[in-house]
Amino acid sequence: MTPAINTAKRAKISYSVHQYEHDPNCASYGEEAAQKLGLDPAKVFKTLIVSLDSSKLAVGIVPVDSQLDLKSMASACRAKKATMADQNDAARITGYLPGGISPLGQKKRLQTVLDKSAEAFDTIHVSAGRRGLEIELSPSDLLELTAGQYAGIAKDRSR
Repeated sequence: MTPAINTAKRAKISYSVHQYEHDPNCASYGEEAAQKLGLDPAKVFKTLIVSLDSSKLAVGIVPVDSQLDLKSMASACRAKKATMADQNDAARITGYLPGGISPLGQKKRLQTVLDKSAEAFDTIHVSAGRRGLEIELSPSDLLELTAGQYAGIAKDRSR
């Protein structure tokens, strides 16, 4: 059990855990999860840690087939600027290794923003706290457990 799964279990929400054999040579952990689990990439979300105004960290959750729009993330968090956080800082503050960072069960609760595209689905998949492990839950439960909010923070990779 990971802290993410334990968080869902304690909250008594409806969830399911999906496991797959992770390839350490894979370039995109989220896209690997979608492919190996046979899921629509729009329903699989990656957890990204950003630095806001160079002082505090926040969590952005976007579909694996998109990129985080840093300007939109900053705006959603009422910050002037957002940049991708250092991976070592992200690991230290969340308690998870990069590529396996879950929005659930982090060591310290961070401001969390889920891309509004998640509203279109009954359930979405996010990392369960380890590479090769995903947790499926409703977007509303995810937001409740993270005290998060919806915002349009994803941009298509083709832009």
